[in-house]
Amino acid sequence: MKVLKISSIVLLSILVLAAILLYRPDIEVEKLQESYFLPSSAWLDWEGMKVHYSVEGNGPPLVLIHGTFSSLHTWDQWAAKLQNDFTIIRMDLQGFGLSGPHPNHDYSPEAYSRLVIALLDHLQISSCYMAGNSLGGLITWNTAVNYPYRVDKMILLNASGIPKQSRDRPWIFDLASNKVFGKVLSKFTPRPLFKMNMEQVYFDKSKMTKEHIDRYYYLLRREGNREAFIVKSGRNYPLPPAQMLAKLSIPTLIIWGRHDQWIPYTDAFEFEKLIQNSQLIIYENAGHVPMEEIPTESALDAKNFLTY
Repeated sequence: MKVLKISSIVLLSILVLAAILLYRPDIEVEKLQESYFLPSSAWLDWEGMKVHYSVEGNGPPLVLIHGTFSSLHTWDQWAAKLQNDFTIIRMDLQGFGLSGPHPNHDYSPEAYSRLVIALLDHLQISSCYMAGNSLGGLITWNTAVNYPYRVDKMILLNASGIPKQSRDRPWIFDLASNKVFGKVLSKFTPRPLFKMNMEQVYFDKSKMTKEHIDRYYYLLRREGNREAFIVKSGRNYPLPPAQMLAKLSIPTLIIWGRHDQWIPYTDAFEFEKLIQNSQLIIYENAGHVPMEEIPTESALDAKNFLTY
């Protein structure tokens, strides 16, 4: 009994120590703003929250929409390369970046599209070009379907929205949707665990700089963002029917990294079949985020498509 008691105390002490070492508190938005609020940044009041967005450059408006775990900074290199030809408009979607959680936890595809249209209305832009990566790709084509006169051309980068059937989700989504592990992840998010998740996104791991990992990691810990991700993972919002894509007639560029571990490149061919006025580029040297891994090549393809 004495040995059992000592063992229990030791085990409890280890668990308490592990909890202390692994606990990662939320970070106040004001603190994060010091590093991630751009000279071109501003706030949009929308549905009871403040949405972080950025406008820079000159020319026809090009709206860039990020994916899960990301922020408007995922487009930094595209913005730098394209702002002489386009007015670059970016935002942190609700539940991500500096914007933080939606007051009513509405993370449906329809709510994301409402935000995009609200920002266009705020900026008095009647129509635009639009590009989106991953979740941002889903938001892009869903917006084009539901607001057809607001999107003149669109670019889908490793977009989501094709039914998964029996395909496995990335492990981080399964963890988050579990009631127990979800609560743990909302407070205990070790940086090495997050880095493991990012390694699935990049094909060339050498391009995962410390600056990139820090930005993703710290913005994830923005007040309310981890909770928002847990809510989104647990609700399984129904996807807009992919067949709706057949209604689109706007010119569409589909670009994909062949080594995407989150959404297989074979989905690109499904998008190409469904969208009648589309063209496809598969990159042999990229994964899930070609605008980060191969920004020069992908931005040039985007410019050529939008310009000609």
